[in-house]
Amino acid sequence: MEPVLRATFASPIVTSSLSVHRAILSNLGLCSTAAPRRIRHRSRCIHTSTTRPATPLPHPTVVGPPPPPPQVSVSSSEAALIRKREIADRSKAGENLKVDPAKPTTALKKRFWKDVSIVETPAGLQVHLDKRPVRTATKATLTIPHSKRALASGIALEWDQLVSAQQALKHHYIPLTALVSRAIDITAAEAARDTAIRETIVEMAMRYLSTDTLLCWAPERNIHEPELTGKPSLRSRQREMAEPIIGFLRTHVFPGVDINPILGEDSIRPEPQPQLTQQVIQGWVSGLPAWELAALERAILASKSLLIASRLLVDWSPEFAHLRKGGEGIQRFGTEEAAAAASLETLFQTEQWGEVEDTHDVEHADMRRQLGSVVLLVS
Repeated sequence: MEPVLRATFASPIVTSSLSVHRAILSNLGLCSTAAPRRIRHRSRCIHTSTTRPATPLPHPTVVGPPPPPPQVSVSSSEAALIRKREIADRSKAGENLKVDPAKPTTALKKRFWKDVSIVETPAGLQVHLDKRPVRTATKATLTIPHSKRALASGIALEWDQLVSAQQALKHHYIPLTALVSRAIDITAAEAARDTAIRETIVEMAMRYLSTDTLLCWAPERNIHEPELTGKPSLRSRQREMAEPIIGFLRTHVFPGVDINPILGEDSIRPEPQPQLTQQVIQGWVSGLPAWELAALERAILASKSLLIASRLLVDWSPEFAHLRKGGEGIQRFGTEEAAAAASLETLFQTEQWGEVEDTHDVEHADMRRQLGSVVLLVS
């Protein structure tokens, strides 16, 4: 067999390993020279369910005319004029709406008043819808002190812009009315020796102190944030924003107490304020008059910060006018300053990644509206 093998491998016709193998077997008589049979592999599915062809769906059709073409954006003054015309048209439609006796809820869709006016009474200023005064949820007449005429004008403007009685059931349509009603409810409850509302607000305020926005500073370095070349870090900007506010409160409102940052440079675990600090701040909040307490609650919920709310309240309430004497060098702390301190982290993020339309801009306007209502209530 050895010569045969050598002859086979030496043959110039053999050009592949398969040809060599077939030539060897043919010389040995173990393989026929007929053409090899083709092996067919049967396809197998990995599932046992039967296959079904896809059924294409028809293209959806929309009933009605096509949408209007895009319009050129108008200026702010033109937009305000258009918005006022729309409000006037909806007001007329609400006044002319007919109530269906079979559907009592249709009465809420109708604006049952035409004129809004401010009436001066011996008890205070009242907002009248035609000849009926605006009332709180507890049926008490909404009466505003004579010194707060700007607040009464704001409430009258809220009701003049409503297009139906149903909108009056939602607080975001009438934020000033809701805030004054809260102050009146606190006053009435304390006149009846009921301190439940005041205790609830004080407890809520102290919970916000433990996670105060003004004291929650970001870590000095964050591996998840891009490197800021030539720009201050978020923590340094938060410190720069918070230190003047904390310094004012420690000097004029809470003298002799320590107000420390909640988060360390390399920690995400909040640290509580000293016990003395908590006692002093809780005593100050508990002793606020009813209208100032309602304003503080609204400012805390808007800014998520007891310290920012306290700074805003002290700067505008006549109850703390004595604390502002001799402070010519101190910058006035208004709605813009409070909103900037409360939304610094959001501003830092939008500077890097941009704003989300209908989210950041809406929050920006709503926070200033809420804080502005606080200023109107106490000033």
